[in-house]
Amino acid sequence: MTDKLKIALAQANPTLGKIDANKALALEFRREAEALGADLVVFPELFLTGYPPEDLVLKPAFQSAAAAAMDELAEQTLDGGPAMLMTAPLVEDGKLYNAVCLLEEGKISARRFKSKLPNYGVFDEIRIFEAGPLPGPIPFKGVRLGVMICEDMWYSDVAECLEETGAEMLIIPNGSPYDHQKSDERLNFAVERVTETGLPLIYLNQIGGQDELVFDGASFVLNADRSLPVQMPSWKEDLVVTDWERNADGGWVCATSEIADPGAPLERIYHAMVLGLKDYVEKNRFPGVVLGLSGGIDSALSAAVAVDALGAERVHCVMMPSKFTSAESLDDAAECARMLGTRLDSISIAPAVDAFDGMLSDAFTGREPDTAEENIQSRIRGVTLMALSNKLGSMVLTTGNKSEMSVGYATLYGDMCGGYSVLKDVYKMDCFKLSEWRNSHHSPLFKGPDGVVMPVNVITKPPTAELREDQKDQDSLPPYEILDGILHGLVEEEKSFAELVDAGYEVATISRIQNLLYIAEYKRRQSPPGVKISTRNFGRDRRYPITNGFRDTR
Repeated sequence: MTDKLKIALAQANPTLGKIDANKALALEFRREAEALGADLVVFPELFLTGYPPEDLVLKPAFQSAAAAAMDELAEQTLDGGPAMLMTAPLVEDGKLYNAVCLLEEGKISARRFKSKLPNYGVFDEIRIFEAGPLPGPIPFKGVRLGVMICEDMWYSDVAECLEETGAEMLIIPNGSPYDHQKSDERLNFAVERVTETGLPLIYLNQIGGQDELVFDGASFVLNADRSLPVQMPSWKEDLVVTDWERNADGGWVCATSEIADPGAPLERIYHAMVLGLKDYVEKNRFPGVVLGLSGGIDSALSAAVAVDALGAERVHCVMMPSKFTSAESLDDAAECARMLGTRLDSISIAPAVDAFDGMLSDAFTGREPDTAEENIQSRIRGVTLMALSNKLGSMVLTTGNKSEMSVGYATLYGDMCGGYSVLKDVYKMDCFKLSEWRNSHHSPLFKGPDGVVMPVNVITKPPTAELREDQKDQDSLPPYEILDGILHGLVEEEKSFAELVDAGYEVATISRIQNLLYIAEYKRRQSPPGVKISTRNFGRDRRYPITNGFRDTR
């Protein structure tokens, strides 16, 4: 029995489906951990395959590849280096489990299966995996390790079972996606498990983007007295070797080492957008992005995120003026591109608008111009960007925000056109806050310039789509602070009509916004993915029917 243990925490960024690449990454982390004297290297949830694998994990060939990679990693431990707690989907007795395996001395010496399968929000593991039994400890070098996977930490009976069967510390490999409330929630559950069991706890989360999810890392260790000896950084890969020693009472204590600053709320949201876009572009092998830069706040913020994620040389901005585009917008777009250091092309849509006017003149005879003509402009811009994407290879980045998507103020096959939406889960008022934050903050993780990256006028001027003369967003929508408050109540909190009235919102406004929210569902179903920021994004978090006759009333 040992009285000292060095456990390496590999806060790593796997790529879903690239099993061989993930295996190579695991061995790279193991070599680094060995050089630092580690006895054991722990990896996040389903690291070998990437997480969440969704229905891909049901494919027999995928299961076989994961099992073969696990065996190959086990063989690597014959070299006498660190053991590994490796995670992957594994089949046992014909059933598929979310598993963690101890790899040591050339073999898989222990397996444990996830017991609590999440079936809410972005998770639907009950339809994919079999629930494992409550786990017992895994013996390693005379120490009984209580290993439980992600959701298992959310329930007291799993930790209680481990404590009652002799576990000496708790280790939780995680694939816990970011939202703006998640860090407090994780820590609170971890403190509960430590308090209940009297055992120290290791919480290891993965890093990186996977479609609309982003994993922020932020792994940590709690001692049995609930002190925090290790807090790993958010938003980047990292390896920390934690030093453990048995105290006079026989319990294990982790020495204090790295304590990273988790950052303020706006900083975390901005980093989530940057990392989500970066990994979406790079893991899908796009050379870069192209977006319309209108001179407005949404496109300016999207461009800033893109430059911070990919570098200015991989961001292509396009101004597409019409006869309604103001000189102010042209100047603001040009100045924004200059500040960010991006390429900016100007392609007038006026000839195409004239062509469509001529094509449709007979069909539109006797009818006044309305949103049909406005939407044609948006769709011409969408076609232009898609043409550039097809010709040059860059992915089109859409620039609409959550407020617009909520109420349908986005044009199908127009400004919704593209492969990814940076602001999909960001309300308009938060766009203002994030723009102001970025203009006064920078990070070593950003590839964009330090200092101001958006003209102040872009942030302060009244928002407008400029699809007709003197148009402003507030011509047809309530002020954004009111709109966003109602939407947050309806979407994130599922508040009733009466509760929103009690909160001080006008009856007619609530009724109108609720109706717009419901009837825009068909548009959202056709929107590109975008990084999850809130507790309830449009997509897997909120699955509403398109055909929906329900309306809450007072």
